[in-house]
Amino acid sequence: MDFTDVSLVALRVFREVAERGTLTSAAAALGYTQSAVSRQIASLERAARAPLLERRRDGVRLTDAGHIVLRRAVTVLDQIDATARELAGLPAAAGTVRLGWFASAGAVLLPRAVAALRRSHPAITVTTREGSTPALIRALRAGTLDLALLASMPPFRPLDTQTPPLTVQTLAERTLCLAVPAGHPLAAHDVVDVAELRGQRWIAGASSGDERLMGVWPGLDERPVIAHTARDWLAKLNLVAAGCGLTTVPASLVSAAPSGVRILTVRGGPRELRRLVLARLPRPLPEPAARLADALRTAAAEMHTPD
Repeated sequence: MDFTDVSLVALRVFREVAERGTLTSAAAALGYTQSAVSRQIASLERAARAPLLERRRDGVRLTDAGHIVLRRAVTVLDQIDATARELAGLPAAAGTVRLGWFASAGAVLLPRAVAALRRSHPAITVTTREGSTPALIRALRAGTLDLALLASMPPFRPLDTQTPPLTVQTLAERTLCLAVPAGHPLAAHDVVDVAELRGQRWIAGASSGDERLMGVWPGLDERPVIAHTARDWLAKLNLVAAGCGLTTVPASLVSAAPSGVRILTVRGGPRELRRLVLARLPRPLPEPAARLADALRTAAAEMHTPD
């Protein structure tokens, strides 16, 4: 193996491919052609004398050799970026934390945690991005995120199968709830039986990366009637408030429900638990990231949902 002639460009391209999951997405993010990305990957594979990517119909997956190269590439690129900042006279980025989060976390939990951190530690800068679970996990592995706030549901499998395993902490575990219009017949009670959900009109949208409908109560023994489709959870809740249908509500959004929406507990059938988890690479957290993790834990503990 000879990495003496490997360019920083090739390492950056490889990290982008590892994070994006496809050569096409990496090329678009970098402003390169796909053939240029392929050439950079090929140069790394020649140096490693081993394939670094497994080409699949749904994108690419890192091989064992690819995981080794990515881990080292992240270290090298971080050091180069730190050197460039120091030479430019810019402040060190040690006070910056990069956080990824799933869709509904941005309505309540994330703003509360970031606001609390700004009050207690104003020198810490938090940058965030929303993404699907697979995208955020790839970003953790690629070293472009420090922490990822994720939702997990039964059977609570590991977030990925790569080595080393991610360090995952459960911030909260609560039941899934149901949002109904305030004027709906079901709104007369705090608890509804799952059998009463048959024949209802739903507001739902496909989750990222699969065909599962997010917004329909899981396990209904009928083909659901989808009256409206929306990916944004707050849009779903406002459609509920307008009397357009029912939708499920993750615990992180209960306090964000607008007026005109009643939040109910559903009984019967399997108990629909949802976990709010914080994931990171298995290494010591820098102090700014540890402070943000503490703020997220506190905000999650303070969130209330009916049970």
